[in-house]
Amino acid sequence: MANKKEKIFGTGSIVLFVLIGLALIVALIRYFLGLGAITNLSDAYPWGIWISFDLLCGVALAAGAFVTAAVVHIFGGETMKPLLRPAIVTGFLGYLLVIMALLVDLGQYLRIWHLIIFWNFHSPLFEVGWCVMTYTTVLALEFAPMVFERYNLKAPLKLFKKISIVLIIAGIVLSTMHQSSLGTMFLIMPEKLHPLWHTPILPVLFLTSAIAVGIAMVIFESTISAKVFKRKPETFAQGRLAIGLPWVLGIYFIMKLADLIVQGDFWLLFKGSAASYLFILEMVIGVIIPFFIFLSKRVRQSTKAMFNGSLFVIAGLILNRFNVSMFGIKAPAYAWYFPHVMEIIITVGLVSAGIMAYYLIVRNFPVLTEEPSH
Repeated sequence: MANKKEKIFGTGSIVLFVLIGLALIVALIRYFLGLGAITNLSDAYPWGIWISFDLLCGVALAAGAFVTAAVVHIFGGETMKPLLRPAIVTGFLGYLLVIMALLVDLGQYLRIWHLIIFWNFHSPLFEVGWCVMTYTTVLALEFAPMVFERYNLKAPLKLFKKISIVLIIAGIVLSTMHQSSLGTMFLIMPEKLHPLWHTPILPVLFLTSAIAVGIAMVIFESTISAKVFKRKPETFAQGRLAIGLPWVLGIYFIMKLADLIVQGDFWLLFKGSAASYLFILEMVIGVIIPFFIFLSKRVRQSTKAMFNGSLFVIAGLILNRFNVSMFGIKAPAYAWYFPHVMEIIITVGLVSAGIMAYYLIVRNFPVLTEEPSH
């Protein structure tokens, strides 16, 4: 836990509170006046920035929890254990924010519980919804031991240690299911999604890219945490985790190229269209550049270099999700969409709430642990 004698709220905290307050005001407008009062969504563009960023990017950016859990507990990466608790907290907060965003975005938000009662086995959204609900519950249970330690509750802590491996395996399984199912959602729109992104292997690509960005997010978050809480960066653990990035990015790149060739769409890369430029940009900044960055052992020994490299992976993932869900979607000629300023305020407010919640949790619970000697 952080030293409580330190100043808790500074200028940055005040800015975050203001942004959260603005989002709450906009949310109230949405619930009193309806969805149309604060968005530019329409029948032609029913999915906007909340789906592209808050849902698709949000779920992927929270993937660090299951990736780190798998590396530490399944593949024996004990040296990376200091990264696990921060990743679990980030993942837990990330999923809570995704749920909050959906409650704003859904036209019939009061019926969200219908998912629990009225099952539709043929809908990818059904699987995504259930996996998000159950995985958020698992993340809450994985977070619980930090609460028990904070308040010295030995009996429940002992119980949770016994079932921890079950929770970890459940979390990994649920994550792989819904990370890929988010890609499955777009398989039903071959006439709408540009062929550079529409492919039968889209679920596998979504899962693979989520694993890559999960690693990058853990590096990004732990570097920021070290700076904010004035701790020594966990460079060794980050470097060990980063070894996997070139492998994941390399596999992802090969799958993308092979798929374009097999589908007969490779020539679209040279068409000179907006889609081709966006695809190339996505590959260059999100895959090729970080692939070579993290190949270097020297980079993996430098917190600053790994942090910079992780930014490329994160930016590439965000561009990919926007390409798949917004830029690559064909709309009627008359249709037009740009996020309403109040849509942006909601999104910024949710991100601010996540940052503030993480800050307060780390200050009050045993999230950050010392890096083991090596």
